[in-house]
Amino acid sequence: MKKIYILITFLITNFIYGETTFADQNKLIIYTYDSFVSDWGPGPKIEEEFEKICDCDLEFVGIDSSIGILGRLKLEAEETNADIILGLDNNLISTAKKTNLLVKHKINPLNLNLPVDWNDEVFLPFDWGHFAFIYNSEDLITSPKNFDELIKQDNSLRIIIQDPRTSTPGLGLLLWVKAIYKDKADEIWKKLSPKVVTVTKGWSEAYGLFLEGEGDLVLSYTTSPAYHQMVENEKKYKAAIFDQGHYLQIEVAAVTKKGAQSKLSFDFLEFMLSDKFQSVIPSTNWMYPATDITLPDTFKNLDKPNISLLMKPDEVEINRKEWISEWRRASIQ
Repeated sequence: MKKIYILITFLITNFIYGETTFADQNKLIIYTYDSFVSDWGPGPKIEEEFEKICDCDLEFVGIDSSIGILGRLKLEAEETNADIILGLDNNLISTAKKTNLLVKHKINPLNLNLPVDWNDEVFLPFDWGHFAFIYNSEDLITSPKNFDELIKQDNSLRIIIQDPRTSTPGLGLLLWVKAIYKDKADEIWKKLSPKVVTVTKGWSEAYGLFLEGEGDLVLSYTTSPAYHQMVENEKKYKAAIFDQGHYLQIEVAAVTKKGAQSKLSFDFLEFMLSDKFQSVIPSTNWMYPATDITLPDTFKNLDKPNISLLMKPDEVEINRKEWISEWRRASIQ
Protein backbone atom coordinates (compact mmCIF):
# COMPACT_ATOMS: atom_id res chain seq x y z
CA MET A 1 0.00 0.00 0.00
CA LYS A 2 2.83 2.38 0.86
CA LYS A 3 4.42 1.90 -2.58
CA ILE A 4 1.10 2.48 -4.32
CA TYR A 5 0.54 5.67 -2.27
CA ILE A 6 4.00 6.98 -3.21
CA LEU A 7 3.38 6.17 -6.88
CA ILE A 8 0.00 7.94 -6.87
CA THR A 9 1.49 10.97 -5.10
CA PHE A 10 4.30 11.12 -7.66
CA LEU A 11 1.87 10.90 -10.58
CA ILE A 12 -0.41 13.59 -9.16
CA THR A 13 2.51 15.90 -8.40
CA ASN A 14 4.00 15.35 -11.84
CA PHE A 15 0.62 16.00 -13.46
CA ILE A 16 0.13 19.24 -11.54
CA TYR A 17 3.62 20.57 -12.26
CA GLY A 18 3.39 19.40 -15.84
CA GLU A 19 0.18 21.33 -16.31
CA THR A 20 1.72 24.41 -14.75
CA THR A 21 4.75 24.23 -16.99
CA PHE A 22 2.54 23.83 -20.07
CA ALA A 23 0.40 26.77 -18.99
CA ASP A 24 3.45 28.92 -18.37
CA GLN A 25 4.79 28.10 -21.82
CA ASN A 26 1.49 29.20 -23.37
CA LYS A 27 1.11 32.49 -21.50
CA LEU A 28 2.61 35.72 -22.80
CA ILE A 29 2.90 38.72 -20.48
CA ILE A 30 3.45 42.16 -22.00
CA TYR A 31 4.12 45.31 -19.97
CA THR A 32 2.71 48.41 -21.66
CA TYR A 33 1.16 51.77 -20.78
CA ASP A 34 -2.36 52.19 -19.44
CA SER A 35 -3.97 53.81 -22.48
CA PHE A 36 -2.79 50.93 -24.68
CA VAL A 37 -4.84 48.43 -22.68
CA SER A 38 -7.86 50.64 -22.06
CA ASP A 39 -11.23 49.66 -23.53
CA TRP A 40 -10.76 52.21 -26.31
CA GLY A 41 -7.07 51.41 -26.85
CA PRO A 42 -5.52 48.83 -29.22
CA GLY A 43 -4.82 46.23 -26.52
CA PRO A 44 -8.16 44.37 -26.42
CA LYS A 45 -8.39 43.98 -30.21
CA ILE A 46 -4.74 42.94 -30.52
CA GLU A 47 -5.15 40.42 -27.72
CA GLU A 48 -8.18 38.96 -29.47
CA GLU A 49 -6.43 38.70 -32.85
CA PHE A 50 -3.19 37.21 -31.52
CA GLU A 51 -4.94 34.61 -29.39
CA LYS A 52 -6.73 33.38 -32.52
CA ILE A 53 -3.41 32.22 -33.96
CA CYS A 54 -1.11 31.58 -30.99
CA ASP A 55 -2.95 28.93 -28.93
CA CYS A 56 -1.93 30.96 -25.89
CA ASP A 57 -3.09 33.37 -23.21
CA LEU A 58 -1.91 36.92 -23.91
CA GLU A 59 -1.95 39.21 -20.88
CA PHE A 60 -1.26 42.92 -21.11
CA VAL A 61 -0.15 44.58 -17.86
CA GLY A 62 -0.94 48.29 -17.88
CA ILE A 63 1.54 50.61 -16.17
CA ASP A 64 0.76 54.25 -15.42
CA SER A 65 3.23 55.76 -17.89
CA SER A 66 5.62 54.82 -20.67
CA ILE A 67 8.72 55.59 -18.63
CA GLY A 68 7.09 53.64 -15.80
CA ILE A 69 7.48 50.51 -17.93
CA LEU A 70 11.24 50.94 -17.86
CA GLY A 71 11.18 51.66 -14.14
CA ARG A 72 9.18 48.50 -13.47
CA LEU A 73 11.61 46.43 -15.54
CA LYS A 74 14.59 47.85 -13.65
CA LEU A 75 12.93 47.20 -10.30
CA GLU A 76 12.04 43.58 -11.07
CA ALA A 77 15.29 42.88 -12.95
CA GLU A 78 15.88 39.14 -13.48
CA GLU A 79 12.68 38.36 -11.55
CA THR A 80 10.43 40.23 -13.98
CA ASN A 81 7.21 38.63 -15.15
CA ALA A 82 7.37 40.47 -18.46
CA ASP A 83 8.10 38.56 -21.64
CA ILE A 84 7.87 41.74 -23.71
CA ILE A 85 7.97 45.45 -22.95
CA LEU A 86 5.90 47.53 -25.37
CA GLY A 87 5.61 51.30 -25.25
CA LEU A 88 9.06 52.77 -24.75
CA ASP A 89 10.23 55.05 -27.53
CA ASN A 90 13.34 55.88 -29.52
CA ASN A 91 14.56 58.26 -26.81
CA LEU A 92 14.77 55.51 -24.18
CA ILE A 93 16.22 52.56 -26.07
CA SER A 94 19.85 53.20 -25.07
CA THR A 95 18.86 53.48 -21.40
CA ALA A 96 16.78 50.30 -21.64
CA LYS A 97 19.59 48.32 -23.26
CA LYS A 98 21.91 49.18 -20.37
CA THR A 99 19.73 47.10 -18.06
CA ASN A 100 21.05 43.97 -19.84
CA LEU A 101 17.55 42.51 -19.45
CA LEU A 102 16.62 42.52 -23.15
CA VAL A 103 17.63 40.30 -26.07
CA LYS A 104 18.07 40.70 -29.83
CA HIS A 105 14.89 40.09 -31.82
CA LYS A 106 16.62 38.48 -34.86
CA ILE A 107 13.84 39.72 -37.14
CA ASN A 108 14.47 41.39 -40.48
CA PRO A 109 11.59 43.87 -40.87
CA LEU A 110 11.21 44.45 -44.59
CA ASN A 111 7.92 46.34 -44.58
CA LEU A 112 8.67 49.28 -42.27
CA ASN A 113 7.37 52.70 -43.29
CA LEU A 114 8.97 55.27 -40.98
CA PRO A 115 10.27 58.81 -41.55
CA VAL A 116 13.77 57.52 -40.68
CA ASP A 117 15.73 54.32 -41.29
CA TRP A 118 15.45 51.67 -38.56
CA ASN A 119 18.06 48.99 -37.90
CA ASP A 120 18.04 48.38 -34.14
CA GLU A 121 18.85 44.79 -33.10
CA VAL A 122 16.86 44.83 -29.85
CA PHE A 123 13.83 47.07 -30.42
CA LEU A 124 11.23 46.95 -33.16
CA PRO A 125 8.83 49.83 -33.87
CA PHE A 126 5.05 49.50 -33.81
CA ASP A 127 3.93 53.10 -34.47
CA TRP A 128 5.16 56.68 -34.75
CA GLY A 129 4.04 60.30 -34.63
CA HIS A 130 5.13 63.90 -34.11
CA PHE A 131 4.61 65.78 -30.86
CA ALA A 132 2.44 68.87 -31.14
CA PHE A 133 0.32 71.27 -29.13
CA ILE A 134 -3.39 70.64 -29.61
CA TYR A 135 -5.92 73.47 -29.29
CA ASN A 136 -9.64 74.13 -29.66
CA SER A 137 -9.96 76.37 -32.71
CA GLU A 138 -13.27 77.78 -31.43
CA ASP A 139 -11.55 79.10 -28.30
CA LEU A 140 -8.07 79.90 -29.66
CA ILE A 141 -8.60 81.63 -32.98
CA THR A 142 -4.93 82.10 -33.89
CA SER A 143 -2.43 79.37 -33.05
CA PRO A 144 1.33 79.96 -32.58
CA LYS A 145 3.53 79.06 -35.55
CA ASN A 146 6.67 78.35 -33.47
CA PHE A 147 8.01 78.45 -29.93
CA ASP A 148 9.00 82.11 -30.28
CA GLU A 149 5.40 83.05 -30.98
CA LEU A 150 4.24 80.78 -28.16
CA ILE A 151 6.36 82.44 -25.49
CA LYS A 152 5.30 85.91 -26.70
CA GLN A 153 1.67 85.09 -25.98
CA ASP A 154 0.04 86.71 -22.97
CA ASN A 155 0.60 84.77 -19.74
CA SER A 156 -3.14 84.21 -19.51
CA LEU A 157 -2.60 81.47 -22.11
CA ARG A 158 -2.81 78.13 -20.31
CA ILE A 159 -0.58 75.23 -21.38
CA ILE A 160 -0.74 71.65 -20.07
CA ILE A 161 2.34 69.45 -20.47
CA GLN A 162 3.66 66.16 -19.09
CA ASP A 163 6.60 65.52 -16.79
CA PRO A 164 9.73 64.38 -18.71
CA ARG A 165 10.70 62.18 -15.76
CA THR A 166 7.62 59.99 -16.11
CA SER A 167 6.17 60.58 -19.58
CA THR A 168 7.60 60.01 -23.06
CA PRO A 169 5.63 62.99 -24.47
CA GLY A 170 7.03 65.11 -21.64
CA LEU A 171 10.53 63.94 -22.51
CA GLY A 172 9.74 64.55 -26.16
CA LEU A 173 8.89 68.20 -25.46
CA LEU A 174 12.13 68.59 -23.52
CA LEU A 175 14.09 67.24 -26.51
CA TRP A 176 12.02 69.27 -28.97
CA VAL A 177 13.03 72.50 -27.25
CA LYS A 178 16.63 71.32 -26.86
CA ALA A 179 16.89 70.30 -30.53
CA ILE A 180 15.86 73.78 -31.66
CA TYR A 181 17.45 76.05 -29.04
CA LYS A 182 20.37 73.94 -27.80
CA ASP A 183 22.29 75.93 -25.13
CA LYS A 184 19.52 78.52 -24.95
CA ALA A 185 16.83 75.97 -24.07
CA ASP A 186 16.74 77.11 -20.44
CA GLU A 187 15.79 80.63 -21.60
CA ILE A 188 12.81 79.22 -23.48
CA TRP A 189 11.68 77.26 -20.42
CA LYS A 190 11.92 80.34 -18.21
CA LYS A 191 9.71 82.29 -20.60
CA LEU A 192 7.32 79.39 -21.15
CA SER A 193 6.97 78.47 -17.48
CA PRO A 194 4.41 81.19 -16.48
CA LYS A 195 2.01 79.79 -19.08
CA VAL A 196 2.32 76.16 -17.92
CA VAL A 197 -0.62 75.65 -15.56
CA THR A 198 -0.25 71.90 -15.04
CA VAL A 199 2.49 69.27 -15.41
CA THR A 200 0.96 65.79 -15.30
CA LYS A 201 2.55 62.39 -14.82
CA GLY A 202 1.23 61.01 -18.09
CA TRP A 203 -0.52 61.83 -21.35
CA SER A 204 -4.02 60.60 -20.45
CA GLU A 205 -4.35 62.91 -17.45
CA ALA A 206 -3.06 65.91 -19.40
CA TYR A 207 -5.40 65.39 -22.35
CA GLY A 208 -8.34 64.78 -20.07
CA LEU A 209 -7.75 68.10 -18.30
CA PHE A 210 -7.52 69.86 -21.65
CA LEU A 211 -10.86 68.42 -22.77
CA GLU A 212 -12.37 69.58 -19.48
CA GLY A 213 -11.34 73.15 -20.34
CA GLU A 214 -8.41 73.41 -17.93
CA GLY A 215 -5.98 74.51 -20.66
CA ASP A 216 -5.82 76.26 -24.03
CA LEU A 217 -3.03 74.08 -25.38
CA VAL A 218 -2.00 70.54 -24.45
CA LEU A 219 1.08 68.60 -25.45
CA SER A 220 0.00 65.66 -27.57
CA TYR A 221 0.47 64.56 -31.20
CA THR A 222 -0.32 65.91 -34.68
CA THR A 223 -2.56 62.84 -35.03
CA SER A 224 -4.76 63.62 -32.02
CA PRO A 225 -7.36 65.54 -34.09
CA ALA A 226 -8.04 62.29 -35.98
CA TYR A 227 -9.67 60.86 -32.86
CA HIS A 228 -12.10 63.74 -32.56
CA GLN A 229 -12.93 63.63 -36.26
CA MET A 230 -13.38 59.85 -36.53
CA VAL A 231 -15.07 59.14 -33.18
CA GLU A 232 -16.88 62.39 -32.40
CA ASN A 233 -17.26 63.90 -35.87
CA GLU A 234 -15.70 67.00 -34.33
CA LYS A 235 -13.26 69.18 -36.30
CA LYS A 236 -12.57 72.00 -33.85
CA TYR A 237 -9.50 70.35 -32.32
CA LYS A 238 -6.35 71.06 -34.30
CA ALA A 239 -2.57 70.70 -34.07
CA ALA A 240 -0.44 73.85 -34.03
CA ILE A 241 2.14 73.20 -36.76
CA PHE A 242 5.48 74.85 -36.01
CA ASP A 243 7.70 76.05 -38.84
CA GLN A 244 10.75 75.11 -36.72
CA GLY A 245 9.82 71.44 -37.02
CA HIS A 246 8.35 68.82 -34.69
CA TYR A 247 10.07 66.17 -32.63
CA LEU A 248 9.54 62.61 -33.84
CA GLN A 249 8.52 59.73 -31.60
CA ILE A 250 8.81 56.08 -32.60
CA GLU A 251 7.23 53.64 -30.14
CA VAL A 252 8.95 50.29 -29.78
CA ALA A 253 8.82 46.82 -28.23
CA ALA A 254 11.48 44.32 -27.15
CA VAL A 255 11.76 40.81 -25.70
CA THR A 256 13.13 40.31 -22.19
CA LYS A 257 15.57 37.56 -21.21
CA LYS A 258 12.68 35.81 -19.53
CA GLY A 259 10.59 36.11 -22.69
CA ALA A 260 13.42 34.77 -24.83
CA GLN A 261 12.80 31.34 -23.32
CA SER A 262 9.55 31.08 -25.27
CA LYS A 263 9.03 31.19 -29.04
CA LEU A 264 5.75 33.02 -28.33
CA SER A 265 7.60 36.26 -27.61
CA PHE A 266 9.22 36.35 -31.03
CA ASP A 267 5.99 35.22 -32.67
CA PHE A 268 4.32 38.27 -31.15
CA LEU A 269 6.96 40.63 -32.53
CA GLU A 270 6.39 39.13 -35.97
CA PHE A 271 2.65 39.58 -35.46
CA MET A 272 3.27 43.18 -34.35
CA LEU A 273 4.46 44.02 -37.87
CA SER A 274 1.55 42.25 -39.53
CA ASP A 275 -1.44 43.97 -41.12
CA LYS A 276 -3.69 42.52 -38.39
CA PHE A 277 -1.81 44.46 -35.70
CA GLN A 278 -0.88 47.55 -37.69
CA SER A 279 -4.39 48.16 -39.01
CA VAL A 280 -5.61 48.54 -35.40
CA ILE A 281 -3.14 51.33 -34.54
CA PRO A 282 -4.52 54.41 -36.36
CA SER A 283 -8.06 54.18 -34.99
CA THR A 284 -7.19 53.08 -31.43
CA ASN A 285 -3.73 54.39 -30.55
CA TRP A 286 -4.14 57.39 -32.85
CA MET A 287 -0.63 57.17 -34.25
CA TYR A 288 0.80 56.33 -37.66
CA PRO A 289 1.39 52.59 -38.21
CA ALA A 290 4.99 51.40 -38.52
CA THR A 291 4.33 49.57 -41.79
CA ASP A 292 2.94 50.57 -45.16
CA ILE A 293 -0.77 49.86 -44.75
CA THR A 294 -3.73 51.81 -46.08
CA LEU A 295 -4.54 54.69 -43.74
CA PRO A 296 -8.02 55.93 -42.85
CA ASP A 297 -8.97 58.96 -44.96
CA THR A 298 -8.88 61.18 -41.87
CA PHE A 299 -5.18 60.45 -41.41
CA LYS A 300 -4.46 61.34 -45.02
CA ASN A 301 -5.88 64.82 -44.46
CA LEU A 302 -4.10 65.67 -41.19
CA ASP A 303 -1.77 68.67 -41.00
CA LYS A 304 1.82 67.46 -41.10
CA PRO A 305 5.10 69.13 -40.12
CA ASN A 306 7.60 69.87 -42.87
CA ILE A 307 10.57 69.14 -40.59
CA SER A 308 11.15 66.10 -38.37
CA LEU A 309 13.50 66.61 -35.43
CA LEU A 310 15.31 63.69 -33.81
CA MET A 311 18.28 63.10 -31.52
CA LYS A 312 20.38 59.96 -31.37
CA PRO A 313 19.39 57.62 -28.51
CA ASP A 314 22.92 57.61 -27.09
CA GLU A 315 22.94 61.41 -26.92
CA VAL A 316 19.64 61.37 -25.06
CA GLU A 317 20.83 58.68 -22.66
CA ILE A 318 24.00 60.60 -21.81
CA ASN A 319 22.29 63.97 -21.31
CA ARG A 320 18.75 63.17 -20.19
CA LYS A 321 19.26 63.71 -16.44
CA GLU A 322 21.17 66.94 -16.97
CA TRP A 323 18.54 68.31 -19.36
CA ILE A 324 15.73 67.40 -16.98
CA SER A 325 17.56 69.23 -14.18
CA GLU A 326 17.91 72.23 -16.49
CA TRP A 327 14.16 72.15 -17.16
CA ARG A 328 13.34 71.94 -13.46
CA ARG A 329 15.64 74.85 -12.54
CA ALA A 330 14.33 77.02 -15.36
CA SER A 331 10.71 76.22 -14.56
CA ILE A 332 10.91 77.30 -10.92
CA GLN A 333 9.74 80.87 -10.68
